[in-house]
Order: sequence, then C-alpha cells, then structure tokens
Amino acid sequence: MKVIGLDLIANAPGGDGRPAPSPRERLAEVVANARLFEELGFDGFAVGERHHAPFLSSSPTVLLGHLAAVTSRIRLFTGVTLLSVLDPVRVAEDYATIDHLSGGRLELIIGKGNGPEQAELFGIERTEAWDTLRENYTLLRQLWSSRSVDWDPPAGAPGIRHSPLRGADVQPRPLQSRIRVWHGSATSPASVELAARHGDPIFSANAMNPLEQYAALVRRYRETWAETGRDPADATVGAGHVLHVARTSQQAREEYRPAYEAFVAAVSKADHSLPGTRTDYADYDDYVARSSALIGSPQEALDKLARYHEAFGHTTISIGGHPGQLSRTAWADSLELFRSDVRPVADGFIGDPAWPASVAEAPALAEAVPA
Repeated sequence: MKVIGLDLIANAPGGDGRPAPSPRERLAEVVANARLFEELGFDGFAVGERHHAPFLSSSPTVLLGHLAAVTSRIRLFTGVTLLSVLDPVRVAEDYATIDHLSGGRLELIIGKGNGPEQAELFGIERTEAWDTLRENYTLLRQLWSSRSVDWDPPAGAPGIRHSPLRGADVQPRPLQSRIRVWHGSATSPASVELAARHGDPIFSANAMNPLEQYAALVRRYRETWAETGRDPADATVGAGHVLHVARTSQQAREEYRPAYEAFVAAVSKADHSLPGTRTDYADYDDYVARSSALIGSPQEALDKLARYHEAFGHTTISIGGHPGQLSRTAWADSLELFRSDVRPVADGFIGDPAWPASVAEAPALAEAVPA
C-alpha cells in the first residue's frame, strides 16, 4: 500500500484554545510535515490548492518547489491542482520546472476543487467548471507531449484561454517521459470517465459522505476503463482517509473529537447549493463508524481499510499531513503507530504496487551541475 500525506494548509485556531499560527509559521509547518513523512518512510506528500479563507494553499507551485529542495525520496503531489480555473500553458511550464527540481518526483491530482466561489474568483461561472477542466486537461496533455501545438478555443464554450495557439513549444519539457496525472473524484461521473478515457488513475476524495457514493464513482471508472479496451488490472485508484490511531479506541476517539467538531462547524458554513457539500452523519459515533476516517485502535483501522479496499480496490491512500486540532505530539504518535502496526498488515491484503521511478534518485540539484 502506498501512503501519501495531504496538507490542505488550513490555518485555524487550535482545539486547545491556541490562536491560529501566523502564515509564516503555518507554511513552515508544511515543510516540517513533508520532511516527517519522508523520515517515516511514507511514499509521498501532497499540498492542496484553495483560494479562500482559512486556507493558505493558493501557491502550490511555490511550495512544491521548496519541498523539492528539502526532500530527496518521496513523490510530490498536488491535492488538487484546480485545473478548471488555470491557464494550461502556465500549468505546463510551472509543473515541468518542479519536475526537474525534484528529480522527476512530481505527480498531479487535478480537479475542479471545493468552494465554488474559487471559480468565480478567476472569472469562471461555477456551473462551467467541469467544461473548463476537461478542455484545460486536454490542452495540458498536448503541451507536454508535443513540441508544436496548434489549438483553438472551442466555439461558444467557456474557457480560460480565448486566443488560439500556433506551433506552441512550452519549455521546459518535463523531466519524466510522462508526468502521472490523477483525477480527483468526489461528486461527478464526468471526472472518472475523463480519467478512464485517458488511461489515468483516479483519487477518491472519500471525505464528506459514506462509502456508497464514492464506490459508485469507482465502479463507473472501472466500467469506462474496460469500455476503452484497457486491461482492467491497470486501472489505478487512490482514496483519502482521515487518520488518528492510538493504542485504545477510547483514546483515539477522545483525542480526535475536537477535530471532528471543527469539521462539523466548517461544513455548516459551506455553500450547499452544489452536490458533495453535505454530510448525513448523525453524530460523532456515526461518523467514526460509517465514514472513511481511520479513528480508533490499529485493528479498527485495519478493519476499515479492508472494507474500503473491498469496495474500491484502491492501492494508494492519503492521510492527513497536518495535526489540525490535535496536539502535534498526539498526531506524531498516531503516524508512528500507523507505520508500525497498521501499514505492514495492510500491505498484506492491499499489496505494494510499483510506482514511477524517480528519474534522478535525487542527488541535490547543485550536485547535478556539470563541472
């Protein structure tokens, strides 16, 4: 089982009455968290992209460029790149540069993102985000695979770019022969169908609602994958899981309760006009029992991982890369316990799939300069 950390870089007061850290302090935490995930032997680290309070994740390219310099092994992810509102030319340039800085360790997870007001911030109507995501992804792949791209904006369709491209050759080219792009899946069959048609993996957000909603999208992904004539064994699925394990179920639940309460408060303030922004959990106990959250003893975490794996067939998971409302000590202890008591057993029934090898097993960039 591959394990990546995910930090959306929310910046809110702590559960014990601590004030929110300054932006500088919170961004320094992101760097420390990525290094911790590498030290613990996990496989990757993702930073989010959001453009509204209380998040500080508006510049993932800047952060990932820095993380490329302070890590050497883990793969670096976006979670997600808001490709629905971004210029594909700029995305192609920025992330190809990070691919070089990281020694070929970059992967993208793309999506339209949460918080529909983000689309409007960039001049896109919230109802247009799926169309712009599909169009922008198609152009991004062309820019990374061809040295001469001709492209015309779709007639009458919304879009970020409104002028044609002729013979576009975007530099630098990625270091990897093909940067792997995952498609974030939360609410719409459109995202999983787009992924399957391009032969790409999907990553189930798996956060707001019980298993059944997300499992239906995973099934649609595998159906579309098969319809394209691809080998079903090659379909790749990842899924997000909140994590907090402790030696006893009672300890884990009590330590995580403030984080759940903060989650409920945030959901209550969300814009519920679009699907996927509601939850139907009755209370904390119902959330622990029916959500994807791995909250409890190591055995409880393993039981839930097995249940979700049976439904999804996923081989990669993301876990929270930031303690949030937890104390940092409790969070670090949870990661250590997950590494020692959960992951080795989970590897037995989930497996350990091959991932793209780094192009340069990360000598420091300075060491790559010719003499």
